[in-house]
Parts: sequence; C-alpha cells; structure tokens
Amino acid sequence: MHFAANRNSAPRRRCAASRAGFTFAEVLAAMVFLGVLIPVVIEGLGLASRAGEVAERKSIAAQLAANQLNELIVTGEWESGQNSGDFGLEWPGYSWQLQSSTWSVDTMTELDLIVTYQVQGRDYFVRLATLVDSSTTE
Repeated sequence: MHFAANRNSAPRRRCAASRAGFTFAEVLAAMVFLGVLIPVVIEGLGLASRAGEVAERKSIAAQLAANQLNELIVTGEWESGQNSGDFGLEWPGYSWQLQSSTWSVDTMTELDLIVTYQVQGRDYFVRLATLVDSSTTE
C-alpha cells in the first residue's frame, strides 16, 4: 500500500507544478504596468535631481551675494564703482548686478544685489537688499 500511495501523489505534484507559472495575460499586464510606471519614476527622479541642484546653487548664490554686497559697502564702490560682474573662475556661471535707489525716508539708499545662475538650462536668481546711509559716505 505504501507504494500505491506514492504513485498516486506523483501526478498531483506534476499538475500543481504546471500551474505555478504566469499566464501570458498576467505577463502582458505586468509589462503594461511597468511601461506606465517607469516614465513617471524617471520624471520624478529628474525633478528631485533638479531640486537638489537648485537648492545647492541657491545656497552658494546667497553666500556670494552677501560677500559681494558687503565688499561693495565697505569699499564704497557701490556709489562709483562697477554695477555688475561675475565671480571669476572660482565660481563660473554666477553673475551679479547691483541696483541702487533712493529710500523714501531720510538719506538712505536701498541697494539690491541680484546673483543670477543657471540649473539645467533654466535661469534662477537670489536677491539681497540692504539700506545704507548716503550722508555718511559723502
């Protein structure tokens, strides 16, 4: 009897093993799902990459703007000096522009320093503003 029981269980195993694979429809559905999902994931990775690069370059631009504005104020070049430029070979791709306007109160002058940079072909900028007392520089 023991021999008969083993013989009867063998066909059941073969039958269960033949049903263990995927059907063509299931494979096709999985491929369609991946075809829709992969472009979305790649676009998301591109956006995340650009956001990270923009954040890093914005931080650098803010520091460059603060340093340049301080230098222009300390040296007094904001009144008679150059109103635009770049940061040389050390910081390629960053440029700055200084705009000054009369403040409506007292003898103050508003200085706006704008640092421009590009990330993946798009222009971005950081604007830093301060007030200086025009009467003390004369």
